[in-house]
Amino acid sequence: MSLPSVPTIALEKIDFLPPERVTDDCSVLTLKSLVLEPMLRWQDGEIRPGLFAEWALDASGCRWSLRIPAGKAFHDGTPVRAEHAAEFITRILDSRDMFGMPWSYARYLAGAGISAEGQVLTIETPKPFPDLPEILSEFYLPRMDAEGRPVIGTGPWQVEAFTAGREVLLHRRADARQLRFVAMPHAEDRLAALRAGEVQAATHMERLEVSRRGIDGFGWQEQISTLSVMAYLNGFSGAFADPHARLAANLALDRARLADEVMGGLAVPSDTIVSPWHYGHAEAGLSPLRFDPDEARRVLALSQGPREVVLRSPTYMPERAPEVARFMAEAWNAVGFETRVEIAEDRPQYARDIGEKRMGDAAIFDSSPHSSFRVLDDKISGLSRAVWWQGVSDPEVDAGFDGARHLTDTAARAGAYGGLLRRLHEAPPWAYLFHPVLCLAHDPALRGLSLDHKGILRIA
Repeated sequence: MSLPSVPTIALEKIDFLPPERVTDDCSVLTLKSLVLEPMLRWQDGEIRPGLFAEWALDASGCRWSLRIPAGKAFHDGTPVRAEHAAEFITRILDSRDMFGMPWSYARYLAGAGISAEGQVLTIETPKPFPDLPEILSEFYLPRMDAEGRPVIGTGPWQVEAFTAGREVLLHRRADARQLRFVAMPHAEDRLAALRAGEVQAATHMERLEVSRRGIDGFGWQEQISTLSVMAYLNGFSGAFADPHARLAANLALDRARLADEVMGGLAVPSDTIVSPWHYGHAEAGLSPLRFDPDEARRVLALSQGPREVVLRSPTYMPERAPEVARFMAEAWNAVGFETRVEIAEDRPQYARDIGEKRMGDAAIFDSSPHSSFRVLDDKISGLSRAVWWQGVSDPEVDAGFDGARHLTDTAARAGAYGGLLRRLHEAPPWAYLFHPVLCLAHDPALRGLSLDHKGILRIA
């Protein structure tokens, strides 16, 4: 196959969101990562240079200094100063997600002093905050164009033309190469356009209605995602207020069969609250959660709580959620639960319901942060009791996290987080399910494309 002079790549969405709007949408993050730069770059649990080339924590553990390289400039020639980063961070502290739910940045940096001098940004926190670089890896510094759009960055690709929701043309400054990205929300449309030669690459092909592991005549790449598909378990009341019932719910699930039969093989079973690429997971040394329905029945018999369970599910996000819910209900009922599935049609309202603790007894959801700190603080800690915490309190986890989050020695903190992940493997607050496998299809002649574990398309 011969490539057109400007290859076209199909994404689900085409957009550059306002600076204070945060998102975990892979299509939006793909464009941001090409045009803008993260303040620091996360890669498989490690932090690497981004906009900031150097960063250091002082002996107190409370003062971070981060340096922007001399000569760094936005695409329009404006020099990048640390004051730009300070202003951006101050604005984003009160940001909300795509469903209007508040993000937790303001809580992380409560009481912090943020100052800038020349090329150096300083962040001073009341208590040691060694996980701050992971948070900064989520921040991309833009500059507004004449129309007020955040499309001027410092990344390797520059925006030449942009129509929100439809397409964007990018130009790579280093070699004058161009790429066109178009929005195609449905995977079947992306497949048809690929076969017709209208596009030369398409992301999120795992979302085809019929799962497949390749397309004849095209390159195919698969990448396991850091995303954790799970079900929150209601720790406030009902069946799952009892830890025996929570453990039984996990022992009842054959995750390997779920991944194969429901997800078409495009998933791998999860074993704790985070993926293998999260900080501390390697130190946890976990083995897969076992499928043991006999043990599930024995453990469930120890619970004094009710057996009736309302399992809520959205229609999408995660993909195939209703089918996953039916699989879970069958497995749970086989060990002694009495499960009724409720499907929520309004996905934004469903997210708000979960955040406001209207979740039934269990609710299928996903966990997207690539930061172990964020997952523990936002969703697990009974001390923080943040927006996504669902009432499961574990004194061992709470005390362990309160200590681990302030450890400035990297090896000691990773080991402490590993211990917490082991505990959450043994005493699960959620029903653990799987990590999706993400798929990229492309013209074999279009080389240098890859997906990272967050689902962001990388271009060599």
